[in-house]
Amino acid sequence: MKNDAPQDDTDLQKLAELIDAIEVAMMTTHAEDGSLVSRPLQTLKLTAEGDLVFFTAADSAKVEQLTEDLDVNLAYAHQEDRRYVSVRGRARMDRDQALIEELWSPAQNVFFSGKDDPNLMVLRVRVRDAMYWEAAGNFVERALDFARGMWSEQPRDLGRQGHLHG
Repeated sequence: MKNDAPQDDTDLQKLAELIDAIEVAMMTTHAEDGSLVSRPLQTLKLTAEGDLVFFTAADSAKVEQLTEDLDVNLAYAHQEDRRYVSVRGRARMDRDQALIEELWSPAQNVFFSGKDDPNLMVLRVRVRDAMYWEAAGNFVERALDFARGMWSEQPRDLGRQGHLHG
C-alpha cells in the first residue's frame, strides 16, 4: 500500500502504521434488503486527504449497493501481530485515470483487461474514524497474561485499543 498520509496528522499516520502490511481489507456495505455484505478488497493507497483507495468493477454488486448507501466499514486484521482495525467511512467512485496509472500493477490484469478497461473504477473511502486493537508483547507473553487472567480476580493488560479520527 502506498502511504501519502501527512507526517503532521498523527491519527492518519497512526492508521497508516496500523494497516501497513495488511494487503486486504474486508469492506462491508448495506444490501438492498438492509442486511450487511462483506467482501475483500486490496488496499492500494492511503492519501493525505484521508482516503483509502481501491480498484473495483463498475458492474459489481458493491457499486450498486454504494449507489444506495455510501456508508461503509473496512476491517483489517494482521493475525501474526494480533493487530485489528475497523474503519468507518464514506465511499465515492470515479474514473481518475491519473490515479489508475499510478496504482496499476500487472496483478490487476487478473480482474481487468487493462488500465483502460471501461469496467475499472477507483473506489475511495474517506476515513471518518477508526478503532484499533493491538496485543501487548509477544505470543508467549500474551498467553501467560491470558492464563494469569483466568486465575486472577484482577483484569490483565492484553493490549492497547484506541480511537482515531479521520
